[in-house]
Amino acid sequence: MLGMSHNTFLLLDAVVTIIGLIVLITRFKLHPFIALIIASAFLGLTAGMPANLIIKSFQDGFGGVLGFVGIILALGTMLGKMMADSGGADQIARTLIRAFGKERVQWAMMFAAFLVGIPLFFEIGFVLLIPLVFIVARRTGVSIIKIGIPLLAGLSAVHGLVPPHPGPLLAIGVFGADIGKTILYGLIVALPTAIIAGPIYGTFIAKYIPGNPSQELMDQLASEPESSSLPSFSITLITVLLPVFLMLLKTFADVALPDGNFFRSWMDMIGHPISALLLALLLALYTFGARQGIDSKRILKLLDASLAPTAAIILIIGAGGGFKQMLVASGVGDVIGHMAVNAQISPILLAWLVAAVIRVATGSATVATITGAGIVLPVVDLIPGVNRELLVLATGAGSLILSHVNDAGFWLVKQYFNMTVAETFKTWTAMETILSIVALVFILLLSLVV
Repeated sequence: MLGMSHNTFLLLDAVVTIIGLIVLITRFKLHPFIALIIASAFLGLTAGMPANLIIKSFQDGFGGVLGFVGIILALGTMLGKMMADSGGADQIARTLIRAFGKERVQWAMMFAAFLVGIPLFFEIGFVLLIPLVFIVARRTGVSIIKIGIPLLAGLSAVHGLVPPHPGPLLAIGVFGADIGKTILYGLIVALPTAIIAGPIYGTFIAKYIPGNPSQELMDQLASEPESSSLPSFSITLITVLLPVFLMLLKTFADVALPDGNFFRSWMDMIGHPISALLLALLLALYTFGARQGIDSKRILKLLDASLAPTAAIILIIGAGGGFKQMLVASGVGDVIGHMAVNAQISPILLAWLVAAVIRVATGSATVATITGAGIVLPVVDLIPGVNRELLVLATGAGSLILSHVNDAGFWLVKQYFNMTVAETFKTWTAMETILSIVALVFILLLSLVV
């Protein structure tokens, strides 16, 4: 067409489609769910796919993603809501603060966010833990930036790199990676990355931007629940980390035991993400619910309320899955994969770079993850020996980079920390970029040994 080869046309078509997707979201403020459907239809039509195949491909991609991720998100959100309303997250943070001492409180906040953030969305973890930032700042006189940046780094690191968060889960489904290994590698990469971008960078930047929280927010948020009303630290930790433990145990059983082994067969079921999160939620209904004196009617209301805010996220994820499937069905993915092979670009670096570009353009880590994974997917089959779990982490790391004015998280942090736009760039945006780049370095180093 127009003198171009079919492969060149498909590549140009994909570029135009992705640019159009970006413009719809950023310039015309169209909801990502609608924009992804339009982009999918445009790509299918311009690539010459039959109309019935376009619809089927989108449906298959949509359903294929939500058949797994939708259930995980629902269970994880319910677990997070129970932990939030019971005060379990407060208990983790306060216990760590006592253990570290006031002079190292920034380390306590990072570890608290890292632990609490494992089963929670970033936004939920932020709203849940931000009162502790104000409480600690008021009690200790430590800069709110020095305390807050480590907290944000801990939440962001697990959000981008550690299942059962949506981004890593989406990439796991696309690449066919092992969830247990991804959790293990994700924790190995996320912890040192959060340390560098959090306590270390936070202590540095706080010397130049100490922060000036609004008195209204300080008065509103700097109140603590009674200690006696909180679940114990050990009970909270066991409940929160149960799904992670079960999924890791499944992976170890798969490695250590032969096919057909009785224990391995049971662990394959119990350690599946859906089963693991369901068991953790059932435990939470007791540890965070009945044990705390919350009656069954109140628990039912909490669980119902927890699902409403995730509706838009689930729809975006499903539409992203449909767009990913369109990239595959149209042949665009194969073209890009062959180009990567011929150019000898590291698949890990390619996954990070594609996700990073889409993240900067759209402001959405979810769109960046699902689109980036779809584009890089063909490389997995074309290059032997590619570690799928590290591809998941590289895509997640790329989706964190350079949060700016097109990202809701940018404005969330700006308003809560009462900073100017320039100060938010120097603190939040810089921290997210450090997270992304440092995570990539650790992933590349890990690729040398796994």
